Order: sequence, then structure tokens, then C-alpha cells
Amino acid sequence: MNRTKSHAAFERAKTLIPGGVNSPARAFGAVGGEPIFMAKGEGQYLFDIDGNKYLDYIGSWGPMILGHVHSKVLEATLEAARAGSSFGAPTERESELAELITKAMPNVEMVRMVSSGTEASMSAVRLARGHTGRDLIVKFAGCYHGHVDALLVSAGSSALTHGVPTSPGVPAGCTDDTLVLKYNDVEALRELFRAKGDKIAGVMLEPVAGNMGLVTPSEEFRRELRQLTHMHGALLIYDEVMTGFRLAYGGATEILGDSPDLTVLGKIVGGGYPVGAYGGKAEIMRKIMPAGPVFQAGTLSGNPVAMAAGIATLKELRDNSPYAKLEQMSARIVEGLAAVCQQAKIPHQINRVGSMWTLFFTGTPVTDLDTAKTSDTARFGKFFWHMMDRGVYLPCSQFEAAFTSAAHTDADIDHTIRAAKESVALLAN
Repeated sequence: MNRTKSHAAFERAKTLIPGGVNSPARAFGAVGGEPIFMAKGEGQYLFDIDGNKYLDYIGSWGPMILGHVHSKVLEATLEAARAGSSFGAPTERESELAELITKAMPNVEMVRMVSSGTEASMSAVRLARGHTGRDLIVKFAGCYHGHVDALLVSAGSSALTHGVPTSPGVPAGCTDDTLVLKYNDVEALRELFRAKGDKIAGVMLEPVAGNMGLVTPSEEFRRELRQLTHMHGALLIYDEVMTGFRLAYGGATEILGDSPDLTVLGKIVGGGYPVGAYGGKAEIMRKIMPAGPVFQAGTLSGNPVAMAAGIATLKELRDNSPYAKLEQMSARIVEGLAAVCQQAKIPHQINRVGSMWTLFFTGTPVTDLDTAKTSDTARFGKFFWHMMDRGVYLPCSQFEAAFTSAAHTDADIDHTIRAAKESVALLAN
């Protein structure tokens, strides 16, 4: 494919923006080469500035579950924008979106809107500390909760991709109260709570991890988390920025049947616009200012245009549920990729929950960060570019989940599997 315009755009961007990108996940550092500059999205497709067309399995890293430029979301967004882009004052749309969220997620009785997943995670941690009067926060290696200083320890996402799990510029004091455990390690969890349970404010978890590639928690691990946090008076915080309204209308908590105290949301809740949110039991949420003493604020929180996009998206998901279709198509993709790799005798593992999935180039079952890192990242990089050249846009890192959208068709899945067969054949040669 000709990508000369993307090359020129990247050269210009590098003189104006650090690394030429505004988020390191876009830099293509894990797969080599240069990032592709996009011109537009339409349904299940992205079009780059050179005119190349790609089947999109990233969907802006998750939120475009309905596909790009969905008619109802576009209509709602334009109507809101015509009335004004930002007021810094309350609007009824904020309550409407909050009501949709609370009805979808029984564990979320009240919700506070913010502008990003990072902001939501930061605020949830502060609330957990303010509610419990404790300092310690527990996270799990490979889980990414945004670039919050206290949580940027053994992170996944682009921090893992670029080999910098702990960033320079984060003072040691910011992470002294952050404890890191191995994902799915039940015994380590028990030991930690035996030693420090009365000092732990909260435990933050991606209930289905998407930032070390897709990794699922064991039932025992989840059950122990709930029991230990409840027993010791700590809050269980689920980061559903990726999984909320993606795996099911009620998110991962619906399909797992879990009951976190706080839930962090983003992505789909904004319908593709910059939105984050955090919510939980009313008695906890009423600790937030102005109802309570825990401070959190933001001029753009509850932005009317973003609220309109989020409302339209959630209503479409509620009224015309795509989840059965997403399950069927995603299963077909995974089965096709597995068959292709088996035929070529290439070691692989494929993890999937609903419309999120990852093809790992390793023969080791992937259950945590350590096993994810056994993947052959060089092979993945070659596979990525072979797929790109065949018009299939996958995450540009072995350690990011892919997303199927409701706009994808059976013909798209057929094309994806054919492209994978050709790409894997090139890897085997």
C-alpha cells in the first residue's frame, strides 16, 4: 500500500508533537514502521490520508462499538453542538446519561462524570481513600488504569509496550502507598490482606484485563477479592473503562455476576467523545464534594455534546442489542485465527470474552503479565504489517486487545480470516 502522505504527516508531527503522536499507544513502536494517519471512519472501516481502506478492529480502542459515524449518534451530537459546545453549568443530559448507567449497572447507584478514564481512576482512588481513611491501594501487574501517578506502576497498555512500566517524573512518594500483585495470584492476595488488610483503602482491578492483551480472571481470584475486601473494610474497584457496555450492556459485572463497590467507566459511555465516569454505592458517592468532603471538579465534566453522544449510544445498545451478534462474529474470528495458526504450526494462544480478543504468539496459556510476555512480539509485528497490507487494522501492540464492532459483517470476518491465512503463511516461510 502507498502511505507516502502518512509518512509526510508523521515527519511534520515529529517537529511539533513529542514523538509525533499525542498518545504513545499510537506510535507503532511495538510493531516497527510509522503510524498511519487517518482521514475518516465509516461503519466498520477506517480510511487513511492516502486513501487506503481498513477493516477496523480497534474502534478508537473500544468505544466505537456501533461502528464509526453511527446515524443516531451523529444526529444527537449535531443537535447538541448546535445548542452550544460547553457551558460549565449543569444540563439535563448529565442526569439522563447517569440514569442510563445506574439502570444498566445495579452496583452503580450514583455516578460522577469526568472527561477521561485516567481522571475517573484518579478520582476513584481518592474517593476510596477519603471514604475509608486509609492510604494503601492495591493494583495488579499488567493492568493499566490511566497515567495516574499512584497507579503507573507495573502498568500495561503503552507503558508495557514501550518497556517503561514506571515512568520517570513519578516521585517515589506517589507510589509508596501502591502495592502491586500478580494478576490471578490468589495466595499472594491472601498473604497481603493477612499482613496489611486494615490499612488497605481499595483494590483496583480490570475485571477482564485488556492492557496486557486480553486476560481473564479466575473465579477463585474474583471470589477471594470480594471476600477479602469486604472482610477488611476495603473497597473493591472495578476498572470497566474498556469492558463497560462492551462485554454486555451491564459490562463485565453483568456477565461475571460480581458486586464491586466502585466502578470506573469511559470509552463507550461517551459514544466516541472524551468522557469518563465513576460510580458506586450512594453512601460512598455522597462523600464527593459538594455532597461530602472529597474534592473533585472539572469544567468539561458532563460536557453537553459528549453527554448527547453517550446517551444515543447507550440507548441504541439497550433498544437494539448487538451483543448476540458480537458474540457470534467474535467467536468466528477467533476460531478462524486459531485454525490458521494450527495449520501453519505456529505457537499461539487466543483469549476472548465477548467482542474483545487477543491473538498471542506463544505456546504458553496467558493468565497474567508474565505469561503474556512470553509472546513473540517480533512475530506479532510482522503479522500486524502483513494484515495492514491486506486492509485489516489490528492493535499495534501484542499487548492490546482487539475489538469487534456491530458494524462488522460476516463478509468482513471472511476477509479477515483470509488475510490472516496469507499473513501467517508469510510468517512460516
